[in-house]
Amino acid sequence: MLASSGPSSAPLFLGIEHQGERFGICAYVFLANRRETRNRPQDEHRLQVRYGDVNDPAWRRQNHQVGFDPLEVDVTLVVGAHVEADLLVGLDPLVYDPLPVGISVFFKDADIDEARRVGWHVWERDNLSGVRRATPRTVLGVETIVAFRPERLLDYVRLERDAQSLRLDPPLRYRAAQAVATPTGATGLHVLEREFGLSGAEILDIISERPRLGMAVRGGVAERHLHHALAADPAIATVELGQVEGPPDFIVTTRSGGHRVSVECKNASPRTYADGTPKVETQKTRTSKSDPKSRLYEPSQFDVVAAAMFGPWGRWEFRYKRSELLERDATYPDRIAPIQRIDDSWEQSVAGALNA
Repeated sequence: MLASSGPSSAPLFLGIEHQGERFGICAYVFLANRRETRNRPQDEHRLQVRYGDVNDPAWRRQNHQVGFDPLEVDVTLVVGAHVEADLLVGLDPLVYDPLPVGISVFFKDADIDEARRVGWHVWERDNLSGVRRATPRTVLGVETIVAFRPERLLDYVRLERDAQSLRLDPPLRYRAAQAVATPTGATGLHVLEREFGLSGAEILDIISERPRLGMAVRGGVAERHLHHALAADPAIATVELGQVEGPPDFIVTTRSGGHRVSVECKNASPRTYADGTPKVETQKTRTSKSDPKSRLYEPSQFDVVAAAMFGPWGRWEFRYKRSELLERDATYPDRIAPIQRIDDSWEQSVAGALNA
């Protein structure tokens, strides 16, 4: 143990080093137990999500957001400590954000017994609508739960690190958790190395051998670098990943005025204009045959475009411009032109683009 914030405040922050591998952990820890409750099944255990005065209606209604490290150094956990069973029960932080303070999560004797027997047990639990919410927390109406012995904690931290980095949905989280059910003795293996049965080098070779796959990965790499750049920008208070297919890639909140700004990420072309000016493609990858302008963006679809300059410059820097100032298409003036010159009107920050 390198550091601990102690049990008197929540969340609990831990610094751990094990066999040369270091972990930063932000843990929301709750109590899990088995208590017979009137009008409930007799083979039930429950994890109670409780902080503060849960009997205060105003406190329960507040938006208790789960903290995630935007630089993805610290790993966030939402776990129940089942002292009687000598187990930890892990919930999906992406599903339980914001924390529904004052609720109980129920599970069965059979799952706890299996976890005690083998040390690591994964199962799916129905996640349905209820009194406090009109819709399930997940699209498919199920969530993945992992119960494990305390000595498997670092295996669980690695699982969460990968699941949060890849934003795994419950079915993929289930498969990833199953893949680490049996300890292999190896540390630091990525979930995709376990899933595909290939080394990281082999996976990278596959990407480099297939141009279209490489293009898709480069888009994700640019988004990851942009995430780091936005999180490190002192003018930006919060960074959120886009939650729908298509633009925007990020939504940021500015420190000055608390404005929410949508940001779309694009890779600048490695080929420049004859005068050396870089350019970036600002259109969708697919089009509809029935609508010739469907591939073109409307300015209202995002506030700012961020161009990753690695292609022309060989550096992971970004240039930004407000969508309403982008050049319009000659045929469809209500749409953004598919190619934009990255000239001196592009700014070095989101704030600069907004103030342009």
